[in-house]
Amino acid sequence: MPARAFTRCALALFYGVAGVFHLAMPAPFLTIMPAGVPAPELMVQLTGWAELAGAAALLQGWSAGLRRAGGWGLAAYALCVWPANINHMLMDMANINGGRNLAYHIPRMLAQPVLIWAALWAGGVTDWPWRRR
Repeated sequence: MPARAFTRCALALFYGVAGVFHLAMPAPFLTIMPAGVPAPELMVQLTGWAELAGAAALLQGWSAGLRRAGGWGLAAYALCVWPANINHMLMDMANINGGRNLAYHIPRMLAQPVLIWAALWAGGVTDWPWRRR
């Protein structure tokens, strides 16, 4: 299986599972929501549907344009949820019980730009750092 197709499938699985969790079990996502986000329950539902839609767009085989839209959408999604991940890290670091440590949070923060790039690459938006021949 070519690398781009593998990445497409892996991201679709990752975001598909995450979307189901956002819809079926929203409580953990609500606890890390930054305070200024309006209608947090609705936001968790919308992010779940966005993950499912992006996963479906990456997996479909009849439209390169739809795959690109899915790539753009999942890249934007990963960028938009970064503040919740940062908030989660700050909450854990301030927690008297310790929460999850930096060994969990730092890789998660570093993975966010990789997820953004992977969505764009898997969706066919970019060929960077490789060029098509």
